Amino acid sequence: MTPAATANQLLLTAHVAELGALRFTPAGLPALDLKLEHESKVIEAGKPRQVKAALKAVAFGAVAERLATQALGSLWRFRGFLATSGTAKHPVLHIQDFQQD
Repeated sequence: MTPAATANQLLLTAHVAELGALRFTPAGLPALDLKLEHESKVIEAGKPRQVKAALKAVAFGAVAERLATQALGSLWRFRGFLATSGTAKHPVLHIQDFQQD
């Protein structure tokens, strides 16, 4: 496979719906669990469609520390990648960066 075919990147504009407490990994790295909610209108197959999605997310390090101080309901543009760990059934967005939308 070429590097482009193996890319795993997600850019999502979403509201912070749930914000866990800042915690630390066994290695001492700050970590934060959160839930994001997205709502928009898109065109699919030539027709308008209302889209809603809720997604679990996690952030580590300085990104987690920055996110921990943000208000519930605040709107951001998140950049990261999707991963499913252990016995989880759904992918989680690993946030690498975020900025005001």
